[in-house]
Amino acid sequence: MSVSSNASSASRNGSVDDSTTASTTNTDSSELTHILNRRQEIMDSQEAGIEVPRTFKVVNVYTEFHEFSRKQIKDYQKTFNTYDTARDGFLDLQELKFMMEKLGAPQTHLGLKKMIAEVDEDHDGKISFREFLLIYRKAGAGELDSDSGLNQLARLTEIDVEQVGVSGAKNFFEAKIEQQLRTNKFHDEIRAEQEERRREEEERAQRRQQFQQRAAIFQ
Repeated sequence: MSVSSNASSASRNGSVDDSTTASTTNTDSSELTHILNRRQEIMDSQEAGIEVPRTFKVVNVYTEFHEFSRKQIKDYQKTFNTYDTARDGFLDLQELKFMMEKLGAPQTHLGLKKMIAEVDEDHDGKISFREFLLIYRKAGAGELDSDSGLNQLARLTEIDVEQVGVSGAKNFFEAKIEQQLRTNKFHDEIRAEQEERRREEEERAQRRQQFQQRAAIFQ
């Protein structure tokens, strides 16, 4: 094949790559614009007291929540289904109220509404299974207040409260907190040692500099 043919082929391939990249960028931008417009539409309609019909999107939770194993997600699904008494794929305020009571951590009406609002990304006033998984993602990332309803939900559903009882759950989490404190203490000791070494190195460097300055006087 001639050099000109190779150049022509490379040029065509480059055009295809550029076109593909541009197409992908445009698609991403279009999807983002759609999401933002949809969110603004919902907010405007809610302020005007107008109910907005919900649009459905197929979500692969195994792909999106890659930090969880398939077994974990199935366990979370089982927990979700236990309290989804209406079998509509959502936990509404009453179902969440019942769930928290069964877990031994009852919430006030305002507390329940706050719990829903914290993960209710589509603003429909209910918790879908995907939004339910967001609770555990936030808990794992340390994004929930320790005394918040969602944090209690995430902690209490790690074990079967009905089997071990509320006191058993309390002991379980006290032991877990103690373990976490020991881990934090270990990390604190490591940081203290690192800080001590840093100070010693700075002192040595300072002494060398002072020695060099004094030596320079006699030269």
